[in-house]
Amino acid sequence: MASLLLAVIYLAFISLGLPDALLGSAWPLMYGEFAVPVSSAGIISMTIAGGTIVSSLFSDRLIRRFGTAAVTLVSVGMTALALFGFSISHAFWQLCLWAVPYGLGAGSVDAALNNFVALHYRSRHMSWLHCFWGIGATAGPYIMGLCLTGGATWHAGYRSIGVIQVVLAACLLLSLPLWKGRDSGRDGGLAGRRALSLRETVRLPRAKPLLTAFFCYCALEATAGLWASSYLVLYRGVEAGLAAKYASLFYLGITLGRFFCGFVSDRLGDHNMVRLGQGVAGLGALLLLLPLGGPVTLCALMALGMGCAPIYPSLLHATPVNFGAENSQSVMGMQMACAYVGSTFMPPVFGWLAGWAGLSLYPLYLLAFVLLMVLMTERAGKGPAAGEAQP
Repeated sequence: MASLLLAVIYLAFISLGLPDALLGSAWPLMYGEFAVPVSSAGIISMTIAGGTIVSSLFSDRLIRRFGTAAVTLVSVGMTALALFGFSISHAFWQLCLWAVPYGLGAGSVDAALNNFVALHYRSRHMSWLHCFWGIGATAGPYIMGLCLTGGATWHAGYRSIGVIQVVLAACLLLSLPLWKGRDSGRDGGLAGRRALSLRETVRLPRAKPLLTAFFCYCALEATAGLWASSYLVLYRGVEAGLAAKYASLFYLGITLGRFFCGFVSDRLGDHNMVRLGQGVAGLGALLLLLPLGGPVTLCALMALGMGCAPIYPSLLHATPVNFGAENSQSVMGMQMACAYVGSTFMPPVFGWLAGWAGLSLYPLYLLAFVLLMVLMTERAGKGPAAGEAQP
């Protein structure tokens, strides 16, 4: 039963990744149809991010009341509904409207499943689950591309992903009996306990440095992925097609890295995996600073991705150890919120800085987040044990 439930959770992580890159892949066709500037994609993505942050912060209360299984099922259903809403939209304001359930669904399921896996499964499964998220994030644009090259419109692409989400939601519905006795929200003994307020969560020992570490990690990952091609083309003089291939190595490094990390994470432990990833990511940023040719740049981007691979899953998996099982869901939701704030706001901040000082800042900007993240995780590692009183 435990193995079958784990397989269902793997499917849920694929469903979490499927919609993530759809807007970027379809927007070149969408914005002309809606007669809006190309920059209007930022309005939609910010709306989605806002919903995700809000639902992450309130995920603890929802899960304690309804359980992980029910929250996951409803969240995937909301995402499916939003995707169908996108597929029938013919005005920009309609996209903005459907972006609200799009974001609300993503935040709750992310916090719910990450905490459930951290409580009930070994570290390797967290790495592999986030690898499966990468599979979903890769498959979404590919399916959209198949629809577009097959003569269909972007509406059909969104509708196709919506159908897949409905199928995954049906699988979750059928799996509800598997959660009995393992649901940390209902059957795990947490339902009758009071959820921590945001202030109480922040005041937990280790909370502030670890929340900052989550912010730094997602700022690093999102900025590295978004600006890699622009840095290579506009600063290094790499041809655009080749730069796109180089940039894809960053995401390939994350996906492959998480697959291989799953085989060693249980042996090394979460804290050592975080340290290892930070070291490799820092090396990648330093290599980008060197005025050398294509092969070194290729290795630098791959190293950045491979370094990022173990950090996020290992930090997530360590949450119950750092804060106690009774507090982990409260902290998990806030960790997700801080992560989304970093990934939403820090890439545009780099864009503003680059417009002022040039794209040469790219490796230094990434390195700054690596160093701050190292400082925060080491500070948390030396802090008081979870559950001790805040001085």
